[in-house]
Amino acid sequence: MTRTARFTLDPAFTVGDVDPRLFGSFVEHLGRCVYDGIFEPGHPSADEAGLRTDVLDLVRELGVTAIRYPGGNFVSGYRWEDSVGPADERPRRLDLAWRSTETNRFGLSEYIDFLRKVGPQAEPMLAVNLGTRGVQEAIQLQEYANHPSGTELSDRRVAHGDKDPFGIKLWCLGNEMDGPWQTGHKTAEEYGRIAAETARAMRQIDPSVELVACGSSSRAMPTFAAWEATVLAETYDLVDYVSLHAYYEETDGDRDSFLASAVDMESFIESVVATCDHVGARLKSTKKINLSFDEWNVWYMNRFQKEAQENPLDWPEAPRLLEDNYSVTDAVVFGSLLIALLRHADRVTVACLAQLVNVIAPIMTEPGGPAWRQTTFFPFAQAARHGRGQVLDVRVDSPTYGTAKYGETDLLHATAVRDPETGAVTVFAVNRSQDAALPLEVALQGLELTEVAEHQVVADADPEARNTLAEPERVVPHAAEGTELAGGTLTAVLEPLSWNMIRLV
Repeated sequence: MTRTARFTLDPAFTVGDVDPRLFGSFVEHLGRCVYDGIFEPGHPSADEAGLRTDVLDLVRELGVTAIRYPGGNFVSGYRWEDSVGPADERPRRLDLAWRSTETNRFGLSEYIDFLRKVGPQAEPMLAVNLGTRGVQEAIQLQEYANHPSGTELSDRRVAHGDKDPFGIKLWCLGNEMDGPWQTGHKTAEEYGRIAAETARAMRQIDPSVELVACGSSSRAMPTFAAWEATVLAETYDLVDYVSLHAYYEETDGDRDSFLASAVDMESFIESVVATCDHVGARLKSTKKINLSFDEWNVWYMNRFQKEAQENPLDWPEAPRLLEDNYSVTDAVVFGSLLIALLRHADRVTVACLAQLVNVIAPIMTEPGGPAWRQTTFFPFAQAARHGRGQVLDVRVDSPTYGTAKYGETDLLHATAVRDPETGAVTVFAVNRSQDAALPLEVALQGLELTEVAEHQVVADADPEARNTLAEPERVVPHAAEGTELAGGTLTAVLEPLSWNMIRLV
């Protein structure tokens, strides 16, 4: 008989408040994320600007907030001037990052228009090119985007049809500059210096900007932690965040380890926090650097790299790249990664799901055809809607299972978020067992909750079930049975290999 997993919730014990930016996403000029994704003039649903309204509807339903742009690796060759002005006069360029041809038909103004149509919750998060460019280009972009009028650059924006400034507050100082694959790759010392110079200049224009310094592009990098320490020694008083990037995939048929991917993510977060705080202590600073986990997802990277070696691209426009089709198993891991972010909401205050449409994305489209939700859409949409408020401290007592990568690991991965206005609590939980249901008991202390409003599950008898063009609704959330709240205790049974959202009111 499977042992019951347990934890206790008490409003006196919290992790921190959820920043809405935790539910951010990422639009890069890569593959079909932009072209044939969010932007397809001539599509039956396209508006007057060429934006697909069916995609806009799904983006709103997904609930994303800050949307990072234009990259990613793409930004390290990005000339912002190419992306403004009349679209038919913009130059075509080679994109070294993804060996594609960039038409620049979709640019900075179109990005801002897209955000405004998504809604007020969609905040710009713009990256500047510190790979092939530097301080001057960054502050010129900032002036063009944000200064009201009266200078050559701001008046150029007005002449281009954008009278109102874009009001961009959140900026990334480059992207993955530690990676040798990055155009303009730099050492930690080189990057720390240019990031500091750029930050000082941007703050001269607007002291209130929020700036993200590049952390390591993955925990596996040989310079991990040393990179962060060196960069922050130069930039600590000038930036607000350091970035983290992590992608996970099943390798060599080791599904047990794949299901425990969040163990690595949580350790990664805690290591970066420790490094930030160590630098702060050395500098005798009371300031806390927060974390921007601005690329995270399930991504079958090894598959992509093999295909890229076998079939190198010859500079196509908007090729089909990184279009992973996600299974129920992938959705469960994805949900567990969301739980990991929420469990560290005191320091992870920005996070961007990479990416938004078509490219390792929760939303897929066909040119001239439909748009649909991948399996990973559902955990994100549920968390973005109901995971707002205070994260409660969840310490599970769970049965465990063995993994090759992470040793003994809890079958239960969980967190809970309390709405401070209504007192409602939402529990997010994953059962990592591939073949057994997991009984759950949650003791509620100091919480005036009387009933289970809903218990939604993403699971399927076939762990490989997925949504496709042919079957776009093969996998959808379903209601669980038998979940009860009585005598101050929540009881439920979590299906094998499942993501669960339980709302208590």
